[in-house]
Amino acid sequence: MKMTPRERVMASVNHQNPDSLPMDLGSNVSAGISGMAYGKLKEYLGITTGHNRIYDVVQQVAQPEIQVLDIIGADVLDVGRVFNTEDSDWYDVTLSNGVAAQWPGWFRPRHNKDGSYEYFDCEGTLIAKMPNGGMCFDQQYFPYKEDYPENYKDLDKEMGKVIWSAMVHSPWDHSSEKYFLETLRERCLVLKNSTDRALMITCGCNFFEWGTFLRRMENYLMDIYEEPEQVLALNDQLLERHLKNLENTCKYLDGIVDIVRFGDDLGMNNNMFMSLEKYRTLFKPYHTKINEYVHKHSSMKTFLHSCGSIFPVIGDLAEAGFDILNPVQTSAANMDPAKLKQEYGKDITFWGGGCNTRKILNMGTEKEVYDYCRRMIDIFFQDGGFVFNQEHNILGDVPPQNIMAMYRAVEDARR
Repeated sequence: MKMTPRERVMASVNHQNPDSLPMDLGSNVSAGISGMAYGKLKEYLGITTGHNRIYDVVQQVAQPEIQVLDIIGADVLDVGRVFNTEDSDWYDVTLSNGVAAQWPGWFRPRHNKDGSYEYFDCEGTLIAKMPNGGMCFDQQYFPYKEDYPENYKDLDKEMGKVIWSAMVHSPWDHSSEKYFLETLRERCLVLKNSTDRALMITCGCNFFEWGTFLRRMENYLMDIYEEPEQVLALNDQLLERHLKNLENTCKYLDGIVDIVRFGDDLGMNNNMFMSLEKYRTLFKPYHTKINEYVHKHSSMKTFLHSCGSIFPVIGDLAEAGFDILNPVQTSAANMDPAKLKQEYGKDITFWGGGCNTRKILNMGTEKEVYDYCRRMIDIFFQDGGFVFNQEHNILGDVPPQNIMAMYRAVEDARR
């Protein structure tokens, strides 16, 4: 029996056999396409209408339009698209590869003579910088780089000065507005009633990553081993804030949104950032609590974006309650697709792993891309538990014909 896109996605997430292969592009800022690549893709498809709107300004990620999602057959939508819907909410820019795009009206970085961009907050703090010819903004301000504070009375303010908060994507760029949650619910309900695609909202709820945002990566990695009590104290503060966010998300969006997306990159190319023991003592209890809250107070599934070589911890992530794992970086060490499916295919849904974006999608021929994607589909798409998505965002160096070769592989697998 033919399923709707929403039914197809949720069947696979529930480890049931859907009617055909579910697929995603752009449901969140780690599963999407850069504005540089999106503009070239639209040109390749002969689409001259619409816009190339950069809804995540940190990574310069575009929000795919419904017309494009229809062409490629995507099954999921991000709910960030319910805000910034008017032409007046955007202004024209030219990206470093010459592609025309638009930035949200609130985002006004300084364009320097050397071609770089710098973004300052209202207090004049340099928050982020993108070099001339760059593809994304880099964090410049790390509130606790020198040391942890004596207390956390200013934590909310300092978190607000970190790049991922100061330059946050929709819908959260409107979170300070009066009646934001009521408006979010109302608009998401309209979206749900207008589409049969699954809906996803990004809520962040990072723990490890927030430590790196506040302390800077090298300091925080040392803290994990030298000052674990400080890591736990910070995690307690973060949990309090995350649970409040999830309380509102569950209260206002349960029954409307299908999936809530979290992020915590735990891996590098060759290994994890920490030992499995450290994950279990410092982070797993907190991951468990946010999953327990969502599952107790809503019907939404939980989605974790965690890059890199993380095979040793996947079983623990499933035990912590995550329903979905992304991006399934098979290009990293010890992330063999067949082994992943065999070991954990019944425990967690793999949302990704469909195409290697570091060597295949950007450097391969169309045939190599197509053949690679068909192999990944054959491995992962067994007994549900798989949503096709490329590993990481599609960047500006990816030829548009390769992008369409990837989606032809999906289309043919659906027959």
